[in-house]
Amino acid sequence: MKNYFSENTDRKRIEKLQEIKEKFEEGKIDLQDARKQLKEQLGKVRPLEIAAAEQELTELREDQCQVEDMHNITDLFEDLMDMSPPELPKDHPIAHYYAENEYAKKLMKSIEDLVQYPVIKNQWYELYDELKQIRIHYSRKQNQLYPVLEKKGFDRPTTTMWTFDDYIRDEIRDCRELLDRDEEAFIEAQKTLVEDVLDLIDKEESILYPTSLEMISREEFEEMKEGDQEIGFAWIQVDKAKKREMSKKNDSEFMKDLNLLLSKHQIIQDTGELDVSTGKLTLEQINLIYQHMPVDLSYVDENEIVKFYTDTKHRVFPRSKNVIGRDVKNCHPRNSVHIVKEIVEKFRNKEESEVEFWINNEDLFIYIKYIAVHDDEGNFRGILEMMQDCTHIRSLEGSQTLLSWSEEGNKEIQEDQEKVETQEQAKTKETNGETNITKDTRLKGLLVDYPGLKEYLPQINPSFKMLQSPLAKVMIPKATVEMMAERSGMEVDVLIEKIEKYIINKK
Repeated sequence: MKNYFSENTDRKRIEKLQEIKEKFEEGKIDLQDARKQLKEQLGKVRPLEIAAAEQELTELREDQCQVEDMHNITDLFEDLMDMSPPELPKDHPIAHYYAENEYAKKLMKSIEDLVQYPVIKNQWYELYDELKQIRIHYSRKQNQLYPVLEKKGFDRPTTTMWTFDDYIRDEIRDCRELLDRDEEAFIEAQKTLVEDVLDLIDKEESILYPTSLEMISREEFEEMKEGDQEIGFAWIQVDKAKKREMSKKNDSEFMKDLNLLLSKHQIIQDTGELDVSTGKLTLEQINLIYQHMPVDLSYVDENEIVKFYTDTKHRVFPRSKNVIGRDVKNCHPRNSVHIVKEIVEKFRNKEESEVEFWINNEDLFIYIKYIAVHDDEGNFRGILEMMQDCTHIRSLEGSQTLLSWSEEGNKEIQEDQEKVETQEQAKTKETNGETNITKDTRLKGLLVDYPGLKEYLPQINPSFKMLQSPLAKVMIPKATVEMMAERSGMEVDVLIEKIEKYIINKK
């Protein structure tokens, strides 16, 4: 990062900017004086220069998210830099962030309008169901944009912004819980929520995105597109990016060349096989094994750098290739970094050899285990993380010692397929031109009649993205509309209305 800045910024300007900014933040000069000094001594300021000044600040308060006014940055540099959105191709990753911000601003306007009227919970439920999608926006930043910037040394501002992301995510969650407990307190909290969301958007659009456009190359943005789509988008529809066939072709050619080189030096057999601990495998076989593992694995080396993860279709949490080469501490929000440091140190010093965590929700049980890796000489070589969705495993009862091809593994879900489909289709048939959906209608029948509904449901509520996960095999045959509403936090009538609207529009 320092090399990048030294090549693209004037060191004296950065130092002067830091000096004025620090005096303003410490209260030694007011906003008007700070603006005047910036204008007289620096003139127009580039977002990259502001990012450089923030990156190089040495003091970092743990409570910075609470004490720093996010809006101060844009207030301080108002009229000194261009705040207008750049002209970008429609499929550019940064263009998607701007588009999501525009939708978020509309939701904030809706909140400001709605607080003027008596509380009608269904209206607020619907609005907050939409607002929850902002998590996808933040997740994409954290797993896609931040890692690329951090590889260039731009880690302090992204770490700070990650704290803001999580702070607002939790603020939205807390507000939603207030709606059911204390309507008056809920309404009072809306003003602060709107201010915080808009302030973070200002910080993104004034610093993060312009700096990203300066620091990240066109090729890096192209590579980012595939990972962006794996994580998804909040509120907006994005056309699928074209597969990077040339990259895959180059990878294949590289593997062939590597095999030839390793064979030449007798590191592997002429057959292309590597000697592994308990057998011989080709590189292709090793990759296939990792891709089909029923658990997710990640490996962090002794230098605390993320080196590898298994690219499985059933991944529990979103990942992208940008995480490779990233400092593991930067893969976590600031409020949990101390836990990461403690695990690394205890593993490195051989005080502990493993630690486990689990996430236990009503419909989901995720098991996570970290294992210290040492070589034969006892040297610390890193950490292996294992993660598994154990929801189905925990549901198993009794014993099964005979072969059964049932994916669900219990009698309730082993009904004859044709009989089930016939019964469920009958529940969703049209009556007098209207859909006949009730709280007892089963999701399986709806998906039989309307296959596109599975892709549409996450647009109604992000909770339904779970239908794309391995857990769906267990959930779909059992789920009724009433169960879906309960697990998504929606009112049954609202959910039915949205499903019916989709069905009517498909006619």
